[in-house]
Amino acid sequence: MSLTVYNTQTRGKEPFVTLKPQKVAMYCCGVTVYDHCHLGHARSYIGWDVVRRYLQWRGYQVHYVQNFTDIDDKILNRAKAEGNSMEAIAERYIAAYFEDIRRLNVLDADEYPRVTEHIESICSLIQSLEEKGYAYAVEGDVYYSVRQFTEYGKLSGRRLEQMQAGASRRVDLNNSERTKQDPFDFALWKAAKSDEPAWNSPWSKGRPGWHIECSAMIRARLGEND
Repeated sequence: MSLTVYNTQTRGKEPFVTLKPQKVAMYCCGVTVYDHCHLGHARSYIGWDVVRRYLQWRGYQVHYVQNFTDIDDKILNRAKAEGNSMEAIAERYIAAYFEDIRRLNVLDADEYPRVTEHIESICSLIQSLEEKGYAYAVEGDVYYSVRQFTEYGKLSGRRLEQMQAGASRRVDLNNSERTKQDPFDFALWKAAKSDEPAWNSPWSKGRPGWHIECSAMIRARLGEND
C-alpha cells in the first residue's frame, strides 16, 4: 500500500514522494533551553518520534535532526535573574531535556545542532534575504519585511489581518522594536546590549533573532533541496 500524507499547503492528501529514493530527511524544531520541558514538548517529540519510527518500519532510511536554541531573550533573562551565564543555563536545561525525553522512550536524533554553532550560516541567510529585498537593516538590527512576501501565511492559511503582532512575546512593541517599518515585521538579527553575548556581523555586534535560526540550521545540516 502506498503512503500518503496531508499537504498543509494544498489542504489535501498526496502520495509521499521523497527527493532521494527510500531516504527521508526530517527536521524538528527543538526546545529553547531556558526552563524545564512541559507537556506540550512531550506531545511534540513523541509525535515526531512516532513518525520517524513508522517511516523506518516502512523501510525508509531516516536522517532526523532536532535543534537546541541556546541563545534567546528568555535564556538571557534567566541567566541575569540567577547571576549565571547563558552557557550554564543552556547546558542545564539541555541535560534536563535528555533526562525527560529518554524517560518517555523517545529515540535520540541523529544530530542536535545549536544556534550558537551556526552564526555564520544565519548571517549568510540574512544577507541573502536582504539582497532579495525581503529584509532591511535599521540601527544594527535586521527585520524581515513580511508584506514583501505576498504569499506569507499560505501554509497556515491565515491572513495578516487575522494575526496579532507580538503574540509570541519575543518583541517589545514599545521599545526595541520601534524602528520596524511594519508591526508584523520580525527580527532576524538584533544588535546586542552591552551586557549580552554578541557575534560579529555585517550589521552590528549582536545575535540572531528567533525566527531565522531553524531555517539556517536546516540549510546547513540538510542542504537547500533536502
